Amino acid sequence: MSWSRRSWKTTVLGSLAMAGAVLVPGTAYGGVGPGGQATAYGGVGPGGPGGPAGQGDPGRQGLWASATIEPGRKGVVEVGGYEGEPLGEGSALTLTAPAGARVTGVPFAGLGYRGAVAPGGNSGTYTFVGGAVSTWKGHKFPFSLSVDPDAEPGTRLPDCTLALRDAEGTVHRRGTCSVTVGLPAPTLAHPASGVPLSALPETSGTAYPGAQITVRDAQEDEVCATTAAPNGTWSCVPGRALPAGAGRLQATATLNGVSAMSEQIDIVVTGSARDEPDTVSDGGGGRL
Repeated sequence: MSWSRRSWKTTVLGSLAMAGAVLVPGTAYGGVGPGGQATAYGGVGPGGPGGPAGQGDPGRQGLWASATIEPGRKGVVEVGGYEGEPLGEGSALTLTAPAGARVTGVPFAGLGYRGAVAPGGNSGTYTFVGGAVSTWKGHKFPFSLSVDPDAEPGTRLPDCTLALRDAEGTVHRRGTCSVTVGLPAPTLAHPASGVPLSALPETSGTAYPGAQITVRDAQEDEVCATTAAPNGTWSCVPGRALPAGAGRLQATATLNGVSAMSEQIDIVVTGSARDEPDTVSDGGGGRL
């Protein structure tokens, strides 16, 4: 990774808009730190019935989970999908962190399950300690993960694995978890919300270096587009005059197949295109 991108991360990343962790309603655990976008567990993963972990019991369902987490932020990976036989006290569910991430917490509470994080965050484990039998069925077990600041948005972090063992250490089910590096949300810093504008106002802000930026109005029509510069700044000027009156603008950043949106700002256009000097966007995060 280039020096310019590392430098940008230490100076600009903290100013980008950050979404809170998305948690599934009704799940019995608290929130995590700011940032990180998480999705609930999905269906049967690669370790589904008939795979190596399903030998001898075709009725078992695979463990699987997925999440999208921004560089340098935390998110929640929820694990579920086990439909096998009940397991006794001492049975344990372990998530091994993918390369480029570490487990920072196991926030599930209650129902006789105890969570623990391995030294260094290489893995996290829930152990059933609350009684003779646990089904591990019908519950979602959250693992808080932190993604490295240098992770490239749009990449899928490798080697995230899941395993459910009984008290003797025998694996009853394996699975995989998909952790995708998200894209930090861009900012739309100019124009300021509510300030009267001409019909061709310059828009500008910050975003992940190299991200394609598209500014759209309230009707989802493109206003202007550019690419974020290596220092994380961007700016562009509308190619057409904005209509007079109240409106709304929002910036979308896209890179490597992932995208993120800025907050919307309200605008009021009072001037005309004739009031503007001759300027054009250079398509590279600045103006000519």
